[in-house]
Amino acid sequence: MKSYGAVDLGASSGRVMVARVGPDRLELTEAHRFPNRPVRVPEGLRWDVLALYAGVLAGLRAAGQVDSVGIDSWAVDYGLLDADGALLGNPVHYRDSRTEGVAEKVWATVPAEELYAATGLQYAPFNTLYQLTAARASVQLHYAERLLLVPDLLTYWLTGEQGTELTNASTTQLIDPRTRDWAHDIASRLGIDLGLFAPLRQPGEPAGVLRDEVLQETGLSGPVPVTAVGSHDTASAVAAVPAGGGERFAYICTGTWSLAGLELDAPVLTEESRAANFTNELGLDGTVRYLRNIMGLWLLQECVRAWGDPDLGGLLLDASEVPALRSVVDAGDATFLAPGRMPERIAEACRTSGQPVPGSPAEITRCILDSLALAHRRAIRDAERLADHPVDVVHVVGGGTRNALLCQLTADACGLPVVAGPGEAAALGNVLVQARSHGLVGDLADGRRLLTRTQPLTRYEPRGDAARWSEAEARLVRG
Repeated sequence: MKSYGAVDLGASSGRVMVARVGPDRLELTEAHRFPNRPVRVPEGLRWDVLALYAGVLAGLRAAGQVDSVGIDSWAVDYGLLDADGALLGNPVHYRDSRTEGVAEKVWATVPAEELYAATGLQYAPFNTLYQLTAARASVQLHYAERLLLVPDLLTYWLTGEQGTELTNASTTQLIDPRTRDWAHDIASRLGIDLGLFAPLRQPGEPAGVLRDEVLQETGLSGPVPVTAVGSHDTASAVAAVPAGGGERFAYICTGTWSLAGLELDAPVLTEESRAANFTNELGLDGTVRYLRNIMGLWLLQECVRAWGDPDLGGLLLDASEVPALRSVVDAGDATFLAPGRMPERIAEACRTSGQPVPGSPAEITRCILDSLALAHRRAIRDAERLADHPVDVVHVVGGGTRNALLCQLTADACGLPVVAGPGEAAALGNVLVQARSHGLVGDLADGRRLLTRTQPLTRYEPRGDAARWSEAEARLVRG
C-alpha cells in the first residue's frame, strides 16, 4: 500500500485528498477542503492564489505522510514571474472582462477557421491565447520572464521546479493536437513568445520534490516527490471514467462546468466541428478529449448565492415537483458567463424566447436542470455525428453525480443509460497517474477497472417521452 496526496482545485473550492492504493484497493478520503473565492479589485477580477497556496499547505499538513503529491486545477489561467521567479500580481480570472472583443482582433491575423484547423480548440473568450493578446501592452507581461499555468505555478512554489504539463497546455490554444507540441506558426504570427512557457511535461513525469521550507511548513518527512498528473482537472476526471473495456461511452464531467464529449484516438479538425464549437484537448496515453463546454452547475450556484444559500436538498426536491420542460435556456450561451443577477438573466432569456417565465426558486432550478440535460443531449449527439463514434452509455463524473435529478434528466434527454460516479473523479484520476508512476497501476484501462471495482456507481435508465426533449430543443433553435 502507498499513500498519495491529490491537490484538486476547482473554480469554487479546493481540496486535498489522500488515497491509499494497493492490489485491488483504492480508498480516497478528504484531508482538507477550502474555498476558492475570486476577488474583484479596481483592475478587474483576480484569483486569490496566495490563499489557494495556503490551503494546499494546510491540506498537506492534514494529509500526513504521503509517497507523492500531484496537483490539478481548472484550465487557461496563469501567473507571470519576473527574472527572480517572483509572481507579478495575482492571476487574472477567466471570467474577467478583459478579453471582450479580443477574438476578432486575433481572427484578423489568423482567421478562426485556420486557427481551429491548427489547434483544434473551440472558441471561448477566455482561452489563454486571447488572454495573452489582451495583455500584450500590460506592464506585467512586459517584465515577465516566465508564464506558469495555475497548477504549474503551485508546483513551482512547492518544488522550485518549472514545467508546463501537457494536458493543461492543450487548453491554451497554442498546442497542435496532432503533434502534441507547440503550434509555433500560430504563436509567431500572433506575436506570442513561446519562450515564456517552461518545457512541456507529460503526465507521470517527475516534477521535483517538496522544498525544505515546505516540509517544515507541513510537517512531512522528505524526500516527498511531486508527480506531474493530468493537471487540467478535466483530463484527470476523464481518466477516472469507470468505463469497461470496449465500452462505447460518452462522458460528462459535471461541476461548475459541464464538459460533455468523447475520448478519441485523434482530433477532429473539420470545419463542421469548429462550427459546432467542439474542442480537442489532450488526455492521457495519447488520447484526445473531444468535448463541448457547457455552463454547468455554475447557473445554479449563482442562483443559490443570489437567493441567500437556501438548503440545496430542499430546493432540488421542490424542483422535482415542477412540470418538466416548461421553459429551457441555452446552457452554452456566453451571456451566462459573468457572475451576478443569474435568476433575472435566466428569466429574461425565457421571456425573450416567448416561453413561460419561471419565477420561484423551484421553477428557476427546474429550468436550469432541464436546460443542462438538454445541453448534454445536444453535445453527445453532435459529438457522435461529428466524430462518427456511436455511444451506448453515458458516464457522469464529478460533483454533479450527487444531483440525482440532473442525472436522471440526462438519461431521459439522451435516451441512454447514465452511470453516475465517481464524484471525486478529478482527484481519483490524479491519484491513478501517481500510482502508475510507482508501478501500482497499469495503463488507462487497468486504472478504470480498479475504479469500477472500488468506487460506488449509480445507474439511471432513460424514461419518459423522448419526443418532449426534441420539442424543447426545437424551441431553442427557433429562439
